[in-house]
Amino acid sequence: MSVAQPKENQYTGSPLLKRLAITWLERRGVTLDDIASLVYEVQRKYIPHLTMAACRESVERVLEKREVQNAIFTGIAIDELAEKGLLDEPLYTMLKNDDGLYGIDEILALSIVNIYGSIGFTNFGYLDKVKPGIIGVVNGQKNEKVNTFLDDLVAAVAAAASSRLAHRDRDGLL
Repeated sequence: MSVAQPKENQYTGSPLLKRLAITWLERRGVTLDDIASLVYEVQRKYIPHLTMAACRESVERVLEKREVQNAIFTGIAIDELAEKGLLDEPLYTMLKNDDGLYGIDEILALSIVNIYGSIGFTNFGYLDKVKPGIIGVVNGQKNEKVNTFLDDLVAAVAAAASSRLAHRDRDGLL
């Protein structure tokens, strides 16, 4: 990873940052469809007419939010620095081992979960505890990659997208 020298106003457009956030997630093995599948699993019993297309669209809307993009960039960059051994102790060992008492990974993810209401917090708690789908996959790569932040970021995006759908359904917009 080289130190980037940004040009003035290079990243002012939200569509560009959204695309970059998606690219960063994909670089770590997470696709929009992976996250949409989580959303579908969380919401399907509450929204019987729910489709995967609606779930994916909701994930895409969440990824348009600047604070979500920033959280993704920050968390993935920290994971990658730890993976390359570029962090000092004791932080390196805490991240490499996904120390259960570290907690900052969840704090960063919590900056995402409530963007569509407090139901996101409940959704996040469920996803973080059960670790279904891609969350379990990236969490299980402990010997191969450092995904201390990634699993929580994915859960947070799915939780926020689920909340968005719940509100849209209640308002008759689905």
